[in-house]
Amino acid sequence: MQTIAYVRVSTADQNTERQLDGLAFDRTFTDKCSGSTTNRPALKQLKEHVREGDTVVVHSIDRMARNLEDLLELINYFNDKGVQIRFIKENMTFGGAEASPMQKLILSVMGSVAEFERAIILERQREGIAQAKKRGVYKGRRPTVDREQVLELHRQRVAKAQIAKRLGIGRATVYRILDEQSKEANVEAP
Repeated sequence: MQTIAYVRVSTADQNTERQLDGLAFDRTFTDKCSGSTTNRPALKQLKEHVREGDTVVVHSIDRMARNLEDLLELINYFNDKGVQIRFIKENMTFGGAEASPMQKLILSVMGSVAEFERAIILERQREGIAQAKKRGVYKGRRPTVDREQVLELHRQRVAKAQIAKRLGIGRATVYRILDEQSKEANVEAP
């Protein structure tokens, strides 16, 4: 029986130390990616590693999952394997003995709050971008490919797959640029 830490931050430059600082674990799994999906490398390793009787310790519910469906699915997965999940911030433990109806209710409410927080963050982000666009400050993401290079190579009759290879981009990007160019040319034609 092991006590295992699971730590998650959203970006690679965020600090993971504060989450479970001062606690000792047999093993720690750390992800540096969004919690909006369960397709995370360390989470997958954790799921494969745990055994019956283990306890997984997580700083808070939103570190495990950012939506209720994923959270409940993960808790059920671990509980089905006989693994307890303990959330430090919320001071809650799930698993081991069968979860009580009250535990399930509290988990659902807390998971809904985490999902709601994520939705609010995304809404604020969209609002901020819209305001920045109105002020002419936001120009969007900087292009990763020089559109003119693609068009010039195409005019030189270089194959689309070769254009992609030369410029280090996907073929879909080449097709999209050429398609956009074709539509622009059709709009301009009388």
